[in-house]
Order: sequence, then C-alpha cells, then structure tokens
Amino acid sequence: MGLPMRLAVKIGTHLVRQRIRGTAKFPMIMELEPLFACNLKCAGCGKIQQPASLLKQRMPVEQAVAAVEECGAPMVSIAGGEPLMHPQIDRIVVELLRRRKFVVLCTNAVLLRKHLHRFRPHRDFAWMVHIDGLKERHDESVSKDGVFDEAVDAIRAAKAAGFAVYTNSTFYNTDTPETIRETLDYLNDELGVDRMEIAPGYAYEKAPDQDRFLGVQQTRDLFRQAFAGGRRRRWRLNHSPLYLDFLEGRREFACTPWGVPSYSLLGWQKPCYLLADGYAASWKELLETTDWDAYGRGRDPRCDNCMAHCGYEPTAVLATTQSLRESLRALAG
Repeated sequence: MGLPMRLAVKIGTHLVRQRIRGTAKFPMIMELEPLFACNLKCAGCGKIQQPASLLKQRMPVEQAVAAVEECGAPMVSIAGGEPLMHPQIDRIVVELLRRRKFVVLCTNAVLLRKHLHRFRPHRDFAWMVHIDGLKERHDESVSKDGVFDEAVDAIRAAKAAGFAVYTNSTFYNTDTPETIRETLDYLNDELGVDRMEIAPGYAYEKAPDQDRFLGVQQTRDLFRQAFAGGRRRRWRLNHSPLYLDFLEGRREFACTPWGVPSYSLLGWQKPCYLLADGYAASWKELLETTDWDAYGRGRDPRCDNCMAHCGYEPTAVLATTQSLRESLRALAG
C-alpha cells in the first residue's frame, strides 16, 4: 500500500504544477521543527544535545506558518523535539490546515492523551506516533520503561476519538527480520493504525549511541528478509513501492535532499534534515547557497550509509511519476 489517495492527489498536483513552471528543485514535504526540547532521551537521536538556551525556545506561530508558505510544500511534518511541549502547537496545526496543507504531527505519545482535547479530527491531519519495536525494544530505544504502553494507550484513545494515526518505526542493527515483522504485524493487525512509516536508522552525529546504525548492505539484507513472502503488500506502509524496492536493494537511487527540507529555530538546515552544515534564513537562500553536488553517496562520507526516506522517497516518487508502469503499480498498491 502506498500514500493515502487524498495525499497522493495533493502531491501529484504539486508535481504537475512544478513541471509546468519548469522548477528544477522543489519540496514535496516540509519538516517543521518548532522546538528542540523533548521529554525523552532516545539513544539514536541527537536533537536534545542542543544548548540549554536553545532548548528553552519555542517558535512563534507566525514564523512557523510563514516558513511553510514560503516553501510551498503540500505536506508538513511537524517534529522536534516533542511538538506537544509547544504551548501553541494546536494553533500551528489549525493555521496550516486553513492553508490546505496535509499535516502530520510527530510525537512520542507520552503527552498525547493529556493534549488530545486541543485538536479536532480533520481529513488532512494525522498523528504520527514513534514506535521502534514491541514493548522491550521500544522502551530500550527511548531509554525509559513504560513508554511503549503509554504510546499504545494513546494510539487507541486517538483512534477512538476519530483521528487518523500513523506510526514511524526506525530500525537498527539490533533488529532482525523477525522483530521488524512482529512490530509491523502488531501495528497493522492488532493496533490497527492507518499507515506505517519505516526507516533504517541514520547515524546522527550527536546521538548518544553510535554503535546501532546500519550500513547499506545491512539495510538491504534486513529489509529483503523482512519483506520476504510478499509481506510488504499486506502492511499499510506509507511509502511508494519504489522506495521499498530501494530498501531491498532492488533499485538504486540518488538522494533528493531538497525534496524534504527542514526548518527549525535555527533556520533552513543545510543540506537536509539529517546533516547540519549551516543554516539559511530563507528557502530561496537555501536553494541558492547550498552546494547540492557536494552531497550524496560517493561524494560525502556521511551520506554513504544513508537510506532514509527524507532523501530517497522524493526520488522514488519522481521516478514513479515518470513511468506509466510504476504509476499504475503505485495506484494498484
């Protein structure tokens, strides 16, 4: 299964407009980080390693909305940090929905039940709950016991309240094909989430644990075995078929870093969500001052083991739209 039909239409319409205009570099999804603060200390994340003064800051609603409008992406993924720690996060969501953006609010779900009443179900809104495995593996990943049970309870509460709920699962070299299958089976069949995203862990420079990240061949072997037997077709995965082919090593793509740009309290991050080689004050400045040719596998060693969807899903989507066969395959999914 690929993207939800409504979201696929939004992104497809956006792609057509950019092609008509002859735009070479344009965003598909924008990563918005209105804060860096978080209530967890996950072993594979380096976001809370920011200075204490920066962790106290919260992006004003007007600044967040202006950045989204400047960028022009049809979909916004609000991350952090933990977005539910932002006192005006509900206002940010409402303002983006008014502008007809598809909004996904990423959360570890610890605060979700407490703040659920501040939001209303909407056809262009979904929660994205981070789940890195079943109980023991997830709690170990977030470095705190009991978080898995809190997340599951929050997902059930949100579903009962009429919200769409997605999950995002990052897998590491501590995972096996069996643990991936067990996690996705549980989320898909037992918990009944609407969509699931998956990603091989990327080696954040400031992550507390640097020994858990996957290499390219490890990633391909892991997902090829996890997907064996046609399993991926029965899971409600929120990815294009070509990106899943890429994870299995059946396709090779170049990264499209401007396809999912990241905007935070520091500005537009160069060149992408995963690397921080400086910041630009505007979207135009990001496009014009970033040396895009300096990044990617074989160009920058930091990119050599990256297979994250923020860089390669846009490439896969573009490849899909350029092929009638792949377009039909995506629709059939």
